[in-house]
Amino acid sequence: HTFSPIKNILFLWLTYLFCMPVRKGGKRVDIRQLLYFTTIAEEGSISAAAKKLHLSQPPLSYQMKLLEEELHLPLIERSARGIALTEAGRVLYKRAQGILELSELTRKEMLAMASGFTGTLHIGTVSSSGASLLGWRIPAFHQKYPQIGFAIHEGNTFELMEMLESGLIELAIVRTPFHNDQLNCLYLSPEPMIAAGAASFFPAGMPSGQPISLELLGHAPVILYRRFEKILLSLCEQKGITPQVFCIADDARTTLMWAEAGLGVAVVPQSAYRIMPHHNMVYGELSEEDLHTRIAAVCKKGCSLSWAAQQFLEIFAQQPPSAQTGI
Repeated sequence: HTFSPIKNILFLWLTYLFCMPVRKGGKRVDIRQLLYFTTIAEEGSISAAAKKLHLSQPPLSYQMKLLEEELHLPLIERSARGIALTEAGRVLYKRAQGILELSELTRKEMLAMASGFTGTLHIGTVSSSGASLLGWRIPAFHQKYPQIGFAIHEGNTFELMEMLESGLIELAIVRTPFHNDQLNCLYLSPEPMIAAGAASFFPAGMPSGQPISLELLGHAPVILYRRFEKILLSLCEQKGITPQVFCIADDARTTLMWAEAGLGVAVVPQSAYRIMPHHNMVYGELSEEDLHTRIAAVCKKGCSLSWAAQQFLEIFAQQPPSAQTGI
């Protein structure tokens, strides 16, 4: 984000208040005051905030007065219709939300540690990430932290980004390409796209895993994974290839199931092929680098990850056992 000069000054001032030692005779802004302030901002009046906090109005008003005196800035403007945040109040509200979130996460982590690392990790996943997670990462995490459960939310990359923004999930397992300006990203190795289908759609006697040309898609019915529809069709157009698109599916598993049924050639990321067993298919690797993709674990920049999420990312970043490499 780009901050105005006053916001830069406010940020430095808040950093001083919350991080620097208190001068003799001074007072430090505390978590309780921040909770009071954010509740007032969210409820729109001191009376409504006092009711929600189970306090009487005078002590709450007094705490706000002390907070403004300590910051040397007005935070709220009072009127007959309620209260409105000043510019300083809006900046403090955003910072206070992060501080309160960190405080709550810390409290939960301490409770989890005291009770043997229990809890639930809320993550979102795209359909093509299953093999990369279930192949060994989730089992390894579960073996190390058996008391931590999972709440899984499935969707496409863009739906998962919305879930991250809303706080419904803490981490998202997504695929490139995506806009990462507001995200912290941990990437796995690049992988190619593959074309998979009945052997009759491929050159006679071709074993699985052989490089193949994109031109194959001009001679067989194609089942596209919608996530890569635009990229694939654009590349085909550049090469003068007109693919015979038979079906476009939202889910990588559906794409492969239709190909398994002999209906055409599925185009999916290589690791997605391991999602399910295949008895009637072979696959070829599309060598075009423009079709390479990567799985990534992402979270919002500036967010405070739970202890469980941090441990999950440590395992996510590890190199796979040799038995799990390739298809």
